[in-house]
Amino acid sequence: MKIIPTNKITRAIADLCIQANQILRKDVFLALKVAYKKETNKRAKDILEAIIKNADIARKEGLAICQDTGLPCVFVELGQNVKINGDLKSAINKGVELGYKKGSLRNSIVKNPLLRGKPGYQPAAIHFDIVKGNKLKVTVLPKGFGCENKSQLKMFLPTAKLDEIKKFIVDAVKSAGPDACPPYIVGVGIGGTTDYALFLAKKALLKKIGIRNSSPVRGLSRKLEKELLNKLNQLNIGPMGLGGKTTALAVNIETYPTHIAGLPVAVNISCHALRSASKEI
Repeated sequence: MKIIPTNKITRAIADLCIQANQILRKDVFLALKVAYKKETNKRAKDILEAIIKNADIARKEGLAICQDTGLPCVFVELGQNVKINGDLKSAINKGVELGYKKGSLRNSIVKNPLLRGKPGYQPAAIHFDIVKGNKLKVTVLPKGFGCENKSQLKMFLPTAKLDEIKKFIVDAVKSAGPDACPPYIVGVGIGGTTDYALFLAKKALLKKIGIRNSSPVRGLSRKLEKELLNKLNQLNIGPMGLGGKTTALAVNIETYPTHIAGLPVAVNISCHALRSASKEI
């Protein structure tokens, strides 16, 4: 049994909050560079160049990539042979507060969603998963709400055709238009229950752009990802909504078994500043 003290977790979360907000993920940064080389629309190319320069300056100067430093979503993979010496949730939330203060990151969270009020350091959105082994892996995903507001869920009949599902996903991005700061990374969750499909859609954003998987189910998803990406890049929304062929950098799909009577499909869009950072303890 491996024992991990909570102060170690707090420090790790604090560091990840700063890292995620200041250093754009390598796969996203590379995808932006590839898009810049392929883009033929001059205005779109200029915007992509500005986005790339912004990310480069943020990394070098230790500044936030975007003024919206998001609602911190924390994904926890807890090994079943790990014992946490203290309160894990409290350690995570303390780490978020410490990291946001230390990194001079804007706090955007209100305590009461109805009464609103002044933003303060409130609990993160934490997702727990029990896994094999004696390791603890934590991932911080600061989710800005310009793109989070464009999330969509649809409960299809189990008899729904694949073309209906494709249309729903494309229409979700089309309705987001320029509002969520394209080019987008589109997370799609298919299966489970309503809440689990939405979770899968967000979890899909953690997957590296361009990842391959040879399993039969994953192979079908990969084919669908490529087809949807092509469709999205024909919408001519383009970088920051000003036209061009780079509306999306990637479509990532996660699936899960579901009930015979249903077919949940969820879409979670990320702006071009898809930020996440992970650490294994």
